[in-house]
Amino acid sequence: MKKNKFSKKWIIKQKRDIYVKQSKIEGYRSRAVYKLKEINEKYKILKNGIKLVDLGAAPGSWSQFVKKNFKNSKIVSIDLKEMEKINDIHQIVGDFSDLNQKKKIIDYFSGKIDAVISDMAVNTTGNKSVDSIVTGELSIEALIFATDTLKKEGCFVSKIFMGQSFNEIITIAKKNFKQVNVFKPPASRKDSKESFIICKNLR
Repeated sequence: MKKNKFSKKWIIKQKRDIYVKQSKIEGYRSRAVYKLKEINEKYKILKNGIKLVDLGAAPGSWSQFVKKNFKNSKIVSIDLKEMEKINDIHQIVGDFSDLNQKKKIIDYFSGKIDAVISDMAVNTTGNKSVDSIVTGELSIEALIFATDTLKKEGCFVSKIFMGQSFNEIITIAKKNFKQVNVFKPPASRKDSKESFIICKNLR
């Protein structure tokens, strides 16, 4: 049993190291970039000329990925923390759920947008149940933001955790979007409870 536990930890560590190493080679700020890459490979949420908001963007690898791989993309990155500048991306320090910040974002795009993406999670307390609930509330806020700002054919991607708020998020998503999927990218650590909800086409 101990040997199995050790082997599992070793595999997880090796997998993590591969993504960390690759992100440094490719010039991305975190290994999280590969989650978005894998989500896009499966669900085709990104395109050239996309108008996109990256919620809780710091340190910025998701925004980097979109800007690097999709021509003429127009991106707003917003986070409570200030992050290092990324060329040709409009960065905002603030709370995306604040009405003034929401207005700034809509004004910047002069209308509705194509995609809202979010890899946000709260700072962990150590209590997995509490962390799951609070992160779930954050996902619901992001979902509400998306329904207010997306074009009819737009898409929404958000981190969610398995837990008490999981079913509530899925229910709200299905009320607002025609297509709803849940996916755990290979780049997500095996011992993590995170998955991602991918929603397309507003009702």
